[in-house]
Amino acid sequence: MAVSSGEGKTAGQEDPVRRESARQRAGEQGLLFDEQPTTLPGDIGYRGPTACAAAGITYRQLDYWARTGLVEPTIRAAHGSGSQRLYSFRDILVLKVVKRLLDTGVSLQQIRTAVQHLRDRGVADLAQITLMSDGVSVYECTSADEVIDLLQGGQGVFGIALGRVWREVEGSLAELPGERAAVEDTVPADHPADELARRRRARRTG
Repeated sequence: MAVSSGEGKTAGQEDPVRRESARQRAGEQGLLFDEQPTTLPGDIGYRGPTACAAAGITYRQLDYWARTGLVEPTIRAAHGSGSQRLYSFRDILVLKVVKRLLDTGVSLQQIRTAVQHLRDRGVADLAQITLMSDGVSVYECTSADEVIDLLQGGQGVFGIALGRVWREVEGSLAELPGERAAVEDTVPADHPADELARRRRARRTG
């Protein structure tokens, strides 16, 4: 399983020196992030170029991940020519995590499983998670002790504190345009023409 709990990975290994060294490494890497980030409105959506800028990815990556189902926009999917995807804050957070996992050499198969695992978590839970990896498997840690245990046991080569990524995305989006999603944007349009009409109205009123 690509994502598993970090708890109990190094049971019985309580070398004080190694544990303190692991704690220092975790602190230096910013993996003990325990501040509760601000919750943003769930009805604010961000278009593709904005999502790319906030997540640090190319539009080609964004489009490919959406078409292959890796990270799809949850506010509004594209329906035919002329329609615009709208990504939620949570979507962009996951996009940035995917980019970091790819950059560190984690396989796309492992990332897909990790993304599905993150989708199953509540938004508030995401901020408390640190993902650790040894380059092969991805482990989920929900406490500082679990992070330290993995570093001490050798499984944690690198880690991503989602609370810290949350703050980074939040800071980026504060300077980028967003738009309030209409109720109908959360469900697929029955006809492409309906979607195009809504886009024209949005342009006139926006």
